Amino acid sequence: MRILVLGGSWFLGRALVSDALARGWTVTTFTRGRSGMPPEGAEHVRGDRRNQDDLARLVESGPWDATIDTSVYEPADVLAVLDALGTSAGKYALLSSVSAHRDWPHEPVEEDSPLWPSRVDAAETDPDIAAQSVPAQYGILKAGCELAAGTAPLGTLIFRPGVILGPGEYTGRMLSLFERAQRGGRWLLGGSPSDQIQPVDVRDVSRFVLNRIAIHDEGAYNVVAPREPERNYGALIDACLEVTGGTAELVWGEPEWLLEQGVREWTEIPLWRTPRGTWAVSGQKAADAGLHCRSLRETVADTWADFQEHPPVPHPRQAEHGMDPAREAELLEQYDLFRAR
Repeated sequence: MRILVLGGSWFLGRALVSDALARGWTVTTFTRGRSGMPPEGAEHVRGDRRNQDDLARLVESGPWDATIDTSVYEPADVLAVLDALGTSAGKYALLSSVSAHRDWPHEPVEEDSPLWPSRVDAAETDPDIAAQSVPAQYGILKAGCELAAGTAPLGTLIFRPGVILGPGEYTGRMLSLFERAQRGGRWLLGGSPSDQIQPVDVRDVSRFVLNRIAIHDEGAYNVVAPREPERNYGALIDACLEVTGGTAELVWGEPEWLLEQGVREWTEIPLWRTPRGTWAVSGQKAADAGLHCRSLRETVADTWADFQEHPPVPHPRQAEHGMDPAREAELLEQYDLFRAR
């Protein structure tokens, strides 16, 4: 197959390119070249998707059987690509997000759950969107991108991943967990070690996306790991301690108390979140279609090994994750007093 990847120099985009090349496919990537280069073996077209001249140059490298869009944020950017490429794009595969579901993370969701009301001309600067919370803005724009993707002349595939981990992860979640595991001492965490979680490995996402493209599939999939007893927060933390050689006394704080202290969910304690739908995303449709998810331990071990050789790409979100050691120590003292009452 011949595919075009919009993105392709880091994390999921890079995994898709590497996987496709390993299959013997012909791959073109389209990036601005600011975050490194795509894997060797791919044709690289440098350009900005918001520049019409760059898109016109890109068309000269087509046509393709499929275009995989890993980097879009606003619906207008989808429409611009589809308008420029036309049928040369082939099947249009959009990497959206579970955040496109209006009720996530507050309620469990599946593919048919309502999406955020949106439109194909939605923009972050629109007054009605700017007035929303940041998570709602993101979800509305992703839902709008899905609407725009539906105009692709040769059909559309939509993938809605939840949290993606694995080699090349750059948001700071795993980096923060590894650093905290290495520091040792008393480690303040949220909830219970048996709380189930659904992060999916980037390599499993890549394989699933390419497999669906290969059979010319259409439709939408939530791409998350299955809800299984062994996929829990405790297993994630234990794996972090194991691969780093860290030792720590794990202190599982009561969620209500942590929230009263202003502990930021999702960031100060990475991947800890209290809304009941956070880790209740149905991935059954994807599982039935062949999504296989490796163990948390394998994902953690391979991510740690990759970090030793390739430090994560610098990104502003990395500073958001993890808790200041002095704040953690203070909270632990307060929590001891709380439990002693």
